Amino acid sequence: MKGPTNKVTAAGLLIALGIIFGDIGTSPLYVFNAIIGDREINELLIVGTLSCIIWTLTLQTTIKYVILILRADNRGEGGTFALYALVRRRRKWLVIPAMLGGAALLADGMITPPISITSAIEGLSKLPYLKETLTANTIMVIVLIILALFFFMQQFGTSSIGKFFGPMMFIWFTLLLVLGLAHVFDDLTIFKALSPHYAIEFLSTYKEGFWLLGAVFLCTTGAEALYSDLGHCGRGNIRMAWIYVKTCLLVHYFGQGAYMLAHYNGTFVNKNAPQLNAFYNLMPEWFILPGVIIATLAAIIASQAMISGAFTLISEAMRLNLWPKLKIRYPSEAKGQLFIPGINLLLYVGCTGIVLYFQKSSEMEAAYGLAIIVTMLTTTILFANYLVLHRVKKRWIYLFLVSYFIVETAYFIALLDKFTHGGYITVLLGGLMFLVMYVWYRARKIKNRYVEFVRLEHYIPKIQELSNDKSVAKYATHLIYLTSANNPKEIEHKIIYSILNKKPKRADIYWFVHVDTLDDPYTCEYKVEHIIPNDIIRIDFRLGFRMEPRINLMFRKVVEDLVANKEVNIISRYESLASSNTVGDFQFMVMEKYLSQDNELPFSERVIMKFHFWLKEHSLSEERGFGLDLSNVTVEKFPLIVAPVTNLRLTRIDS
Repeated sequence: MKGPTNKVTAAGLLIALGIIFGDIGTSPLYVFNAIIGDREINELLIVGTLSCIIWTLTLQTTIKYVILILRADNRGEGGTFALYALVRRRRKWLVIPAMLGGAALLADGMITPPISITSAIEGLSKLPYLKETLTANTIMVIVLIILALFFFMQQFGTSSIGKFFGPMMFIWFTLLLVLGLAHVFDDLTIFKALSPHYAIEFLSTYKEGFWLLGAVFLCTTGAEALYSDLGHCGRGNIRMAWIYVKTCLLVHYFGQGAYMLAHYNGTFVNKNAPQLNAFYNLMPEWFILPGVIIATLAAIIASQAMISGAFTLISEAMRLNLWPKLKIRYPSEAKGQLFIPGINLLLYVGCTGIVLYFQKSSEMEAAYGLAIIVTMLTTTILFANYLVLHRVKKRWIYLFLVSYFIVETAYFIALLDKFTHGGYITVLLGGLMFLVMYVWYRARKIKNRYVEFVRLEHYIPKIQELSNDKSVAKYATHLIYLTSANNPKEIEHKIIYSILNKKPKRADIYWFVHVDTLDDPYTCEYKVEHIIPNDIIRIDFRLGFRMEPRINLMFRKVVEDLVANKEVNIISRYESLASSNTVGDFQFMVMEKYLSQDNELPFSERVIMKFHFWLKEHSLSEERGFGLDLSNVTVEKFPLIVAPVTNLRLTRIDS
């Protein structure tokens, strides 16, 4: 069980700083640089965009996520799939926004490390003794080396250095605060930005005002990760820490704005040969190198939060049958610490490709944000359904939906302007992730047409007769089948066929094991039904969507409990072995499907099924996915005939 999610502690606040706010906390490295671009700096541009930043952080991060969305915790856990698990029984179509949101968050995880780390390392170009020698290619090589080491270290977990994250991010946010305070009074005009009037004036009168919302949006891109990491430190700690984080961010943005108005008002900035870096220009020359080191460490910690979130997201998707099974490792005993080699490699290739393709952070900004606004839109849909389930008054639900659809649709349209400038990369990556999820989900629906359940009671006499028929060679003392039948009185026809028809499998005790994935994250319980005592036994495991299905270990524990309670006799029934109380052998049967040629599927479904089985070939096998001991597993292949051929024309001719 997870502890209460509203208890505020000093340790919890420090963890929140280290894990939760890394992504949103590193946004000052690139937000104003993205806004300025190739533009002339003037009061309307700086004050107007700063006002947009203030109200974006207030509406999106503070009100939507910190105050509202954090209420939707699934027994202490947050994130797209945790929220989907709460509402999925309300409407079947909600799986589509859940998959879109999850896929977009994965795509965002591929661009957060490159843009954060590159923006930090580019500060080296502000050092006088490196200005002439430090080229864009050199910066790119440094970033690639950091990324390679970063992803290599994932396999060892973060338990040893995790304690360093909180203090390091506290130093980072304090640095933002100090730098902002040092320059916030450079030009007092900047305080006009507190009024939303200037945001409205900017959007309505500035030539590119509306389209610059795409750059403004970068200030809140970490809000979704904030919700995804809810389970690490709890709602109360996140809310309290956000007060300090938001204060540091706003003071720093004010400092950047005041500095630019005081020193660059009327100056045209060329982003390809920048004399201005909105973040590093605030630092005295002697502090730039330490500043680069601190910024790089903060960027790495922000990246770690996104990568850890991606691992958690995929593990949840696997348990919810929305992603092919992949190998999961647990580098430490710390709860929530997991490592998925396949996803780690995918993210590493994606991050490296983005660095090689865009090369500069100013180019990466063009691709950033489009994926995450999709996640925010899908979260709005899922949370509205959560409010309906909790019987919130309709007028409040409609107010929430209409308000955030207007705001987020405006951002989405503005971000579409980035599509041709690199946004298509994240759309392509997110689209591929969604395609995998959709194919896996849709194929399961197609296969369910074929699954035929029969009443177990009709076959019990036959199974008992086979068990006692000594003319048939014994297949195993204990024969265990994994069944998908939710009803304990039913069983798949293919299992009955496997036992009685294909090659009769005589056993002393037949076990049917069913795994039910629950909507809450950490449930781990079971129940036993003795269909025929000491002959046919069914075990139902009820596991939360974050629990690893280690069926081999769990089954062994259940058997131990049953033996201790004298509910089952597992001693071998061979006379020579029974006399010495030798435990009988246990054999798991895994039914592996393959797509039969005897199918007549529509073209679209045929493509989906072929892609599904291709994914299945390259993912974790059923036996490994359920954590079975391979020495006790027999894999039995059987054809999947979803749509049998019905119009086969065959004519007999006489010789």
